[in-house]
Amino acid sequence: MSHGAVAIRYAKALISIAEEQKAIDQYTEELSGIAAVMKENDLLRLLLDSPTFNVQKKLAIMNDLCELGKLSEGMKTFLDLLVERGRITCLPEIKENFCRFADEHSGVIRAQITSAHDLPDAKAEEIKAGLEKQTGKKIILNINKDESLIGGLQAEMDGKLFDGSVKTQLKRIADTLAKG
Repeated sequence: MSHGAVAIRYAKALISIAEEQKAIDQYTEELSGIAAVMKENDLLRLLLDSPTFNVQKKLAIMNDLCELGKLSEGMKTFLDLLVERGRITCLPEIKENFCRFADEHSGVIRAQITSAHDLPDAKAEEIKAGLEKQTGKKIILNINKDESLIGGLQAEMDGKLFDGSVKTQLKRIADTLAKG
């Protein structure tokens, strides 16, 4: 089974547990925190992934991390399972899929807006309101600036890219002219 398929399977299992316990937000926060710690600490990641390092020692390290992070018993059990089954390296993908499932459960869509210039707050709110009206769901905007767009906006939402940038329009004109 591929790394991605394994991550989806574990994320679905965890979201199911989180729904039962009505702790989706708590699990999202805890999973994001532990994934950040693992990402920042190469030695920790290598120890927990090492096939030669004793599983009991790995579990002891994970237990200490859970205590330091004040993680719930459910999250501790889940992380122990990942360690025991040698799936701890899937944690970043599990977190990503879990967050996506949590958003779906909450009726939230995350939209990535890229603008050529700084976007005024009023304009961002207008875009957010328009997207919420169109989708009927709560929108969380993540706004970036990319001066190479020259002007206009790009919006990415639910895996779809809506490109209204001057850069893309100029490229389309150039392609049309090149074709004759």
